[in-house]
Amino acid sequence: MTQWMISENQTMVTEFLFSNFPHLYEGGLLFFIALLIVYVFIITGNLVIFIVIQLDITLHTPMYFFISVLSFLEIWYTTTTIPKMLSNLVSEQKTISLAGCLMQMYFFHSLGITEGCVLTAMAIDRYIAICYPLQYPTIMTPRLCIQLTAGSSLCGFLLVLPEIAWIATLPFCGSNQIHQIFCDFTPVLSLACTDTSLVVIVDTIHAVEILASFLVIALSYVRIIVVILRMPSAEGRHKAFSTCAAHLAVFLLFFGSVAVMYLRFSATYSVFWDTTIAVTFVILAPFLNPIIYSLRNKDMKDAIRRIFHCHKES
Repeated sequence: MTQWMISENQTMVTEFLFSNFPHLYEGGLLFFIALLIVYVFIITGNLVIFIVIQLDITLHTPMYFFISVLSFLEIWYTTTTIPKMLSNLVSEQKTISLAGCLMQMYFFHSLGITEGCVLTAMAIDRYIAICYPLQYPTIMTPRLCIQLTAGSSLCGFLLVLPEIAWIATLPFCGSNQIHQIFCDFTPVLSLACTDTSLVVIVDTIHAVEILASFLVIALSYVRIIVVILRMPSAEGRHKAFSTCAAHLAVFLLFFGSVAVMYLRFSATYSVFWDTTIAVTFVILAPFLNPIIYSLRNKDMKDAIRRIFHCHKES
């Protein structure tokens, strides 16, 4: 039963209902099984990548350091939303408290922004490695890698805080149905029974953040491609391209889904397309990352074989 709080003759919502989830008899169990398999794969795949990079000394390079950070973030990023989705697929009460909704939004967006910053750091790392190979070891030191990661985390967890604090002060009344598969700014703010026009300013700030990261990464890769094409050795070009291909794929997947999801401003989509975009953003991108970084990466596959081989021998 949805909970309500009566204050000053106005009915205030303290719990939200997710309206996009099917019931068990409508195929909810099948979606639950499929999503559970995907979630287990995401956690297992990213955990294997993270552990292998920590254990294999040949992968102790800036590039793989950032990949391990990205894998670690993906584990928590998906854990902010998918377990609740799984619960909603099998539960009759597809609800979340206001506090729970705010917490989900905060950690989802904080981890997402941190990921975007880490991807930017990865693009800068590849730019220096390919464009300035002689200076690379002295520029990309372990200390700088840790500083970039710490800065990314600080940026991610502080930027969202003012918006979440503002939403926490808003009154919610009337409908409590969230037309989305997780708590997000636009669906939640549409339920507030007060003026939320300030969100336009917030959306503009987010758009600038997204575009700034996108431009830094895009310009880095444009410069990288130009340098690679000028390489005299075909083998050198192939190796450089194969190294950057995985990063470029993850970059396009992440920022492509972010752009469609959040750079829409006044544009609206149907419930079907909103849900499809959300699934791509929340589930598909994290699902493909372990595949891109392990199955498509020779160094990673060799490291996994070495570790499992040593484990069998012991």
